[in-house]
Amino acid sequence: CASMTGPSWLVDQNRIATKIRSASGSLDPGEINWKSNPTKPCPSCQYVIDNSDVIEVWPGLPRGVKFDPSDQEIIWHLLAKVGDDNLKPHPFIDEFIPTVEEEDGICYTHPQNLPGVKQDGSASHFFHRAVKAYATGTRKRRKIQGIEDTGDVRWHKTGRTKPVNLDGLQKGCKKIMVLYLSSAKGGKAEKTNWVMHQYHLGTGEDERDGEYVISKVFYQQQHKPTEKSE
Repeated sequence: CASMTGPSWLVDQNRIATKIRSASGSLDPGEINWKSNPTKPCPSCQYVIDNSDVIEVWPGLPRGVKFDPSDQEIIWHLLAKVGDDNLKPHPFIDEFIPTVEEEDGICYTHPQNLPGVKQDGSASHFFHRAVKAYATGTRKRRKIQGIEDTGDVRWHKTGRTKPVNLDGLQKGCKKIMVLYLSSAKGGKAEKTNWVMHQYHLGTGEDERDGEYVISKVFYQQQHKPTEKSE
């Protein structure tokens, strides 16, 4: 095999995605649990190149590189997910926007337990299906399941549903929700720092039962007041 000059690394989509997700954080690369170990056969001699014993770790990407799609880009990924407008999903998209297959959708667990979610201000995105709260009616499930012993925890919509346009045409909608906690003993619901931006296709105010949506989940950081210089 021909020798290569300069440092080279053998990576795959999982490692690229993991590096992008951790580029803005303080995660120690040595603590990352890699789910893959890419190999590649040499096109000349068919020898399988394996990086499992490589000491030099791929440095990843510069701090600040992150997956932060705009509202329009999120709607594009949603259109591609369902095959609308003859769009096809990007081959890496499952690494950045995983699909929640649970019957209760995004509400199957507290947001802090969703895969990859951190409380550092960074956002995580998920495909999931809209689920009705009851067998009859159109209200969607907002209550977090499985934690009844700690009280009532549910998402509450705040503000108006906003249209999202692509090329001048409305293709979807965005709504913002905040997680509230009510004590098991009752009383006024307490607002938490958990925020969710939810996107659905079409021009209707609400998503249809069973259709795919994208939820962007993050823990809103408390901004400390800046000290005034004397």
